[in-house]
Amino acid sequence: MMNLSAGHAVEAHDLSVRRGGREVVHGVTFALPAGRITGLIGPSGGGKTTLMRAIVGVQRHVRGEVSVLGMAPDSAALRRRLGYGTQSLAAYEDLSVRENLEYFAALVGTRRGQVHELLARVDLQTTADRLVRSLSGGQRSRVSLATALLGEPELLVLDEPTVGLDPVLRERLWGLFRELAGAGVTLLVSSHVMDEAARCDEVLLVRDGRVLAQATPAELTQRTGAEDLEQAFLRLVEERP
Repeated sequence: MMNLSAGHAVEAHDLSVRRGGREVVHGVTFALPAGRITGLIGPSGGGKTTLMRAIVGVQRHVRGEVSVLGMAPDSAALRRRLGYGTQSLAAYEDLSVRENLEYFAALVGTRRGQVHELLARVDLQTTADRLVRSLSGGQRSRVSLATALLGEPELLVLDEPTVGLDPVLRERLWGLFRELAGAGVTLLVSSHVMDEAARCDEVLLVRDGRVLAQATPAELTQRTGAEDLEQAFLRLVEERP
């Protein structure tokens, strides 16, 4: 296992993943700066979720080196320091929102009062006592996000957390992400929507299981001479053989 460099929460070197008998991530190398928001940006099916699963230690058939907060991704000691929000629902449908959070809070051993705070932070106060099965897709995604935030993790890995949300809620959640980063939390947030990349401190652009670039949004547009990040992404795709 590599030693974690100063200022980096995650490092991956020559990381490859095989799935279904074929390689879907191809020897990628990157590092995530601590206390910042890194956007994992790229089209659907480009390898974003597989990369995230490799980082949190739930992906099989991984080759290469990965260090997460100085530990192996599957380290038991890492579990309480890492929050992972998946695209799929991470809650019990036959329980209410509040019951789900209280149950997972008991498992994590978080401080008292955090459930109440999280209901407000992800704007679920009015639906707290409704069964999860009755919620909309956007509300369900916020339940999963709240679950990932339990225990106040040092690293948050969030797979498309704003899918299905209206612009007002998206704005609120990005404000929350910025607040968390300001408090020293490292965030890796995936999206296939290019305008969300502009909200990140750094952008990791991926396509077809390969990293096209890692830089700040301003550096990407300057490097490519593009007017916006979507145009920058297209130019980087054209550059690659």
